[in-house]
Amino acid sequence: MQFRPCIDLHNNQVKQIVGGSLRDDAAGLRTNFESEYDSAYYAEMYKRDNLTGGHVIMLGPGNEESALLALKTYPKGLQLGGGIKPENARQYLEAGAAQVIVTSYLIEDGAVSQRRLDELMKVLDPAELVIDLSCRKTAAGDYLVVFDRWQKFTAQKISADLLEKLSQYCCEFLIHAVDMEGKMSGVDGELVAKLAAESPIKCVYAGGISSYEDIDLIAANGGGRIDYTVGSALDIFGGHLSYQKLAARTNGGA
Repeated sequence: MQFRPCIDLHNNQVKQIVGGSLRDDAAGLRTNFESEYDSAYYAEMYKRDNLTGGHVIMLGPGNEESALLALKTYPKGLQLGGGIKPENARQYLEAGAAQVIVTSYLIEDGAVSQRRLDELMKVLDPAELVIDLSCRKTAAGDYLVVFDRWQKFTAQKISADLLEKLSQYCCEFLIHAVDMEGKMSGVDGELVAKLAAESPIKCVYAGGISSYEDIDLIAANGGGRIDYTVGSALDIFGGHLSYQKLAARTNGGA
């Protein structure tokens, strides 16, 4: 189990945003943290500490300059997501992304589109693609994939069949528990256990981590198979969990 760092970008600035509050206009946007440092500062930190597989997410338009700066600073050390589609995927890989992360492009008529998967495979190998299946839990207990900055529900349930099918097209899944994201209210242990039991490939969980006990819960429920990312709770983003401690754990420290 590894710690995956992140760089979330909004209006070309590194921020930590409360999940589900991002919309086309600024109304309703809630942030936990807005950094005085640029994306290169964080990318250089992750490079120095030999942390791989972290993700840079462009939250809406107007973030390409900062995203490309991060990729240039840590080439092949970071994944990139946000507005990725067949027309631009290769340019980001050539600019230094280790993989590209795709979410909304894959959704068509309320479900993951086979046609769009096929279009991606014309320009990408599975080793170059991470599929984001960020989700929200319904009253019925199903986890439904959400898209368009997590504002829209699909009819697509997270299931063993879906994960098995999509695993043929990508190298891992990134899954935000959207209702937990940015709230530091604890992790969705049920979702972690579900991913560990049903996914044939690596999953990265994000959402709600606020303590070392939360990380231990991911380890226990995930059987050591689920990697994790911490945002708002990290001290480098104004929180209280030690980035250096998590980096040391990933690199074999205590």
